[in-house]
Amino acid sequence: MAKSIIDVPPKGGFSFDLCKRNAMLSKNAVQLPPFTKTGTTIVGLIFQDGVILGADTRATSGSIVCDKNCEKIHYMAPNIYCCGAGTAADTEAVTDMVSSQLQLHRYHTGRESRVVTALTYLKRHLFSYQGHVSAALVLGGVDFTGPHLHTIYPHGSTDTLPYATMGSGSLAAMAIFESKYKEGLTRDEGVQLVTEAICSGIFNDLGSGSNVDICVITKGNKEFLRNHLQPNPRTYVSPKEYSFTKKTEVLLTKITPLKEKVEVIEVGGDAMEE
Repeated sequence: MAKSIIDVPPKGGFSFDLCKRNAMLSKNAVQLPPFTKTGTTIVGLIFQDGVILGADTRATSGSIVCDKNCEKIHYMAPNIYCCGAGTAADTEAVTDMVSSQLQLHRYHTGRESRVVTALTYLKRHLFSYQGHVSAALVLGGVDFTGPHLHTIYPHGSTDTLPYATMGSGSLAAMAIFESKYKEGLTRDEGVQLVTEAICSGIFNDLGSGSNVDICVITKGNKEFLRNHLQPNPRTYVSPKEYSFTKKTEVLLTKITPLKEKVEVIEVGGDAMEE
């Protein structure tokens, strides 16, 4: 008796069926949708006491500057911060999600977050989406094992380096690090080198611009230098700009007090048990 063949779906692993479909579409001259190129310069280095992260503050959409002073250095934990390059919404969502996971982990363990824990959360999430989440990250922090600096690519691959750059201005910034970085940098020397690397990206990459943000992380302390340097200040502002001749007048203001006194009662619940 012939044995019947039953199609059983695979139990695990990845499915590459779409690769055959994409190859067939490319042969039939079907144009795939273009991607949007973003521009950023983010850097990080390890100095003698900790980690220094840096980023520019320009957010672009194609050839349009959407925000001249956005924050690209994201909070992850009290001792860990992360610079984001790529799609702004993706970097915000990924760092916020992992930051909340680290917070829950600290609640559960009662211990300080480790940098390798944040690294694992980030790379596992990005690898599961195979690059469709456009977030290139520079992760830095100091824990009980010392200072750590990592780069995470959108596909989930990682590097561990004493200094790192990412974004469209990364090559210009890396040129500064390659020529001037040395071990045992002091805090002031590290801040100066990071500032110079970000400025190199600002002046040599059209997607990077505006100001320089710095974050210095040491054992038990962090120092966020917002707009540490403004290399491109506005030199002229028209006196007629932002002048409003007509204003909305307040015709009537009426406050109605509550007739009855409102009593607030606090009700406590039982603690959950595992």
